[in-house]
Amino acid sequence: MSKKEIVLDGLSLTLEDVVKVAREGYGVRLAENAVAAVKRANALVEKWAASDSVVYGITTGFGDLASVKISQKDRGTLQENLLRSHACGVGNPYSIDVTRAIMLLRINTLSRGHSGISFETLSALINLLNANIHPLIPTQGSVGASGDLCPLSHLAIAILGDGEAEYNGQIIPVKDALSKAGLKPVTLGAKEGLALNNGTTVMNAVGALAIVDALSLAKTADIVMSISLEAMHGVPYAFDARTHALRAYKGQGNVASNIRRITEGSEIIERYKKDRVQDAYSLRCAPQVHGASRDAFAYVRGVLETEINSVTDNPLIFPDAEDVLSGGNFHGQPLALAMDFFGIAAAEIASISERRQARLVDSSLSGLPPFLIEDSGLNSGFMIPQYTSAALVSENKVLAHPSSVDSIPTSANQEDHVSMGGYSARKAANILNNAQKVLSIEMLLAAQGLDFSLSSSKAGRGTIAAHKCIRTVVPYLKKDEYLHPLIAKLLTFTESGAIVKAVEAEIGALD
Repeated sequence: MSKKEIVLDGLSLTLEDVVKVAREGYGVRLAENAVAAVKRANALVEKWAASDSVVYGITTGFGDLASVKISQKDRGTLQENLLRSHACGVGNPYSIDVTRAIMLLRINTLSRGHSGISFETLSALINLLNANIHPLIPTQGSVGASGDLCPLSHLAIAILGDGEAEYNGQIIPVKDALSKAGLKPVTLGAKEGLALNNGTTVMNAVGALAIVDALSLAKTADIVMSISLEAMHGVPYAFDARTHALRAYKGQGNVASNIRRITEGSEIIERYKKDRVQDAYSLRCAPQVHGASRDAFAYVRGVLETEINSVTDNPLIFPDAEDVLSGGNFHGQPLALAMDFFGIAAAEIASISERRQARLVDSSLSGLPPFLIEDSGLNSGFMIPQYTSAALVSENKVLAHPSSVDSIPTSANQEDHVSMGGYSARKAANILNNAQKVLSIEMLLAAQGLDFSLSSSKAGRGTIAAHKCIRTVVPYLKKDEYLHPLIAKLLTFTESGAIVKAVEAEIGALD
């Protein structure tokens, strides 16, 4: 067991907790009240399984086979057959951090005591996570209803000893990983397979980590835009608090406040602010564009925070009434819509960044040397990084098409409307990654542009802190050099949130 752990009760998990388990190696254990709730619901399942009652997924088949009654002796086999037959995904596996998030969220939802899984089986999943055994879960195969059946089955078969897993940096059969960790496969009882593979856990896990990264990206975008603003001798008038008070969107006001604070004390802005009254939209309208994306992220965060503490399998057990109800909490529509919105919001942050880059390299618009290099002609300078950003932004335009407007019937038309939420989440994460790359390229260009002014004038406090931080990773370029490694370094820099930390250390927390 990890020395650091999160206690789960199914009600109080936070996004910060998800990051701790997914990326910082925290372990988990169940709260005492969760253990009691799990055992209570499982006792009811065992009671129904021993009877001749018709209970979906316990004494019957699944989906369009719900009318097929299963004999008592076959009800455990039914659950294991379910998982093995549904583990049919394709494509590359999810990354380890996403896999750990999936495992965590599945444990959390099962800990509520409305799913009927036994404490012993749930403990096997907990032990898998705490032993750092990470099942290989293919990224393709979910239609988002009944939740993420296919990828969750790849997770669930691991506790049966099937499939492959990453363990101690190697990909090995799960049964070997269990053996090395001193664990044993389990045998499932009634309802347990359905409890393990039915729900929105995979799309939720992808979204949860993506929104955490997006919130950092939003701050990074304000910082990098401020560097570009100063590099191109932008004017401050569009960021006046009085303007934003007249259109009281929270995100817009926060972005304007951040830009004012980052550029506070700038001799560059003071020196050039009388040259014109307004800048191009990519500078002047940053609060409106960045801010709208921030407001979208806030909405998405609320959806994801609700979902990580929700019960989304089927049927659901209500121990107080000794009742079981078949419903549709597994349907991923709330997440599908949210993650489509997320993708559009992240794409717009990249889109406006690329427009600033186009201005930075165009001397007729920026007033800077052509392509930000001293001896242009002999040197191409930063001409082509802007091409790369343009390519990424164009790719995002295709990815931003919503998946949630699509539906394809499954299970012999029993499941006749699906959410496609699994793909909504995956493509949203891809758009976010592209946006991180685009902002990293703007960071490279803006820092180079600012260097042409810093010899004669001082930048704002936050801008100086950001520029110094960038220069610990990449140098000022006097001539053409191999640019790919520099962009790669800045991407790692962006993903880590290092520039945000540097600026916040200088001027305090950004909004």
